[in-house]
Amino acid sequence: MRVHLIGVSGTGMGALATLFVEAGHEVSGSDVAFDPPIGPALRAMGVRCLAGYLAAHLDPRPDLVVVGNAIRRENPEAQEAERLGLPRASMSGALREHFLARRRPLVVCGTHGKTTTSTMAAWLLSRAGLEPGWFIGGIPRGLGAAAARGTDLVRPGRGRAPFVVEGDEYDAVYWHKKAKFFDYAGVAADDVAIVTSVEHDHVDIYPDAAAYEEAFCELVRRVPERGLLVVDAHDARAQAVVAPAARARVVFYALEGDATGDVTPTWLGALAAPAEDGAQTFDVFFGGMSLGRFTLRVPGRHNVRNALAALAAAVEGFGVDPAEARRHLATFEGVKRRQELLGEPGGVRLYDDFAHHPTAVDETLRALRARHPAGALWVAFEPRSATACRALHQEAYARAFDVADHVLLAPLGRTNVPEAERLDLARLARELGSKAEVVGGVDAIVARVAEGARAGDTVAALSNGPFGGLHGRLLAALERR
Repeated sequence: MRVHLIGVSGTGMGALATLFVEAGHEVSGSDVAFDPPIGPALRAMGVRCLAGYLAAHLDPRPDLVVVGNAIRRENPEAQEAERLGLPRASMSGALREHFLARRRPLVVCGTHGKTTTSTMAAWLLSRAGLEPGWFIGGIPRGLGAAAARGTDLVRPGRGRAPFVVEGDEYDAVYWHKKAKFFDYAGVAADDVAIVTSVEHDHVDIYPDAAAYEEAFCELVRRVPERGLLVVDAHDARAQAVVAPAARARVVFYALEGDATGDVTPTWLGALAAPAEDGAQTFDVFFGGMSLGRFTLRVPGRHNVRNALAALAAAVEGFGVDPAEARRHLATFEGVKRRQELLGEPGGVRLYDDFAHHPTAVDETLRALRARHPAGALWVAFEPRSATACRALHQEAYARAFDVADHVLLAPLGRTNVPEAERLDLARLARELGSKAEVVGGVDAIVARVAEGARAGDTVAALSNGPFGGLHGRLLAALERR
C-alpha cells in the first residue's frame, strides 16, 4: 500500500511508520518539524518526510491515511482525507488491523511503568526465541527500535507469535475519543494484559477518577475468558477495577511487605541487598515456591514490580522457562529517559527521567537515592503534562520530593490552563521548605546547579518533554566548571 501518516514525528506515529516500512509499504508522513532523533531515523528508513500540513501532500492518493491523536479536525490534510473519502485510521486502529490481527497481543496498561514493563516483556520474549513484535512508547535499549514486526509464523504447540504493545489510556483520534488500549484488547481469544497501576491522570480526557477507572474496567472486560490478566496486588484501585469486570484468569504480583488486602499474590518479590556492582537483587517466589535470586540493572522498588509483571506474563502467558527468564532479565538494559545516566562531568552525575506524575517522581527519586546514598540529590522539575500543570496533585507533589536535598521548580510547561486550576509553584516551594525554589527557566537552573553541585552529587532532570535543552546545557556547564 501507499500509507500516509499525519503527525508522523510523534513517538508512536514514528514507530508505526517503522512497522509499515518493515511490512514493505510505501510510507510518507507530514509534521511541523523533523528534529533529531525522529527525523533522521524516519528518513533513514525511507519515509518521505513532508514539512507542514498541506492538502497537496495527499497527491498521489494514499491507500490509507493514519491520523495522529495530536491532529485536530481543522488540519488541512485531515480535511482533505475526509473530502476525498480516503480510508483512514487512528494510530491504534491501524496497529490493530495491520499488525495485531495475526498475533497474540500482550497489552501493558497502567498509569505508571508501562514503557519499562513493555520493554522488559519484549526483551524476555525476544531472548527466549519467541520472535515477538513490539510497539513501545519509548526508546528501548538493546532491542534496536521502539517497534518491530516480529514473525507472522504460527509455532507448533505455541500458536501465534506474541506482540507486546504499550497500552496507552489517552484518546485515539479526534473522531474516536476513546482510550487507545481498547483497540489492543480482544484481538485474540487468549490475549494477555498487564495492569500495573490505576491512579487518576490525563485530566484533560478524564475529568474525575471515576471516568478514568471506568476506562480500565472496560479494558478488563475486553480480555477474553481464555486470556490472562496480570495485576499489581498492592494497588487497591487496580484490584478494584479488575475484581468485578474480569472474565479472564487473574494473576496477582506484589513485593514482600505489601498490603494486598484479601488477595494472595501468585508472584512475590523480596528485595535483597544490592550486588557489588550496584545492581538490584531480589528473590522471586511463584505460588510459594522459590525461583531463585534475580538481578536487575535498573534500580528501584518500582522496577522490581515492573520485572515481576513482565516475568508473570512471559512465564504464565507465553510459556517462557523461569530459569531462562532469570538469565535474560539480568542483561536487561532499560529504556532511554528512565533513570538514564547522561554523564558525570566533574564527578556530578546527571540523570534524565520522564517522571512527572507525583507517584513517579517519588519512586524515581527514591531509586536514585538508594543507588547513590552519598552526596546531595538535586532535582530540576518541569511540570509539563496536562495533569502536572494542574492543582489536582498539589498535596501529593509536596510529598514527592521528600528524599531530595535541592529542588528547582521550573515554570509550568502549559500556558492554557485556567489560573484557578494551575499547580501553585510558589505554594509548593513553601511547603517543601528551604531546599526548594521556583526558578525562572533553564538558564537559572543551569546557573544554580553549576554553582552549587559538588563532586559526588546527583542531579535528576524530570520532565515528560525536552525541558528546553536543559540536559545538554547542564553537561556543558558542569564540564566547563
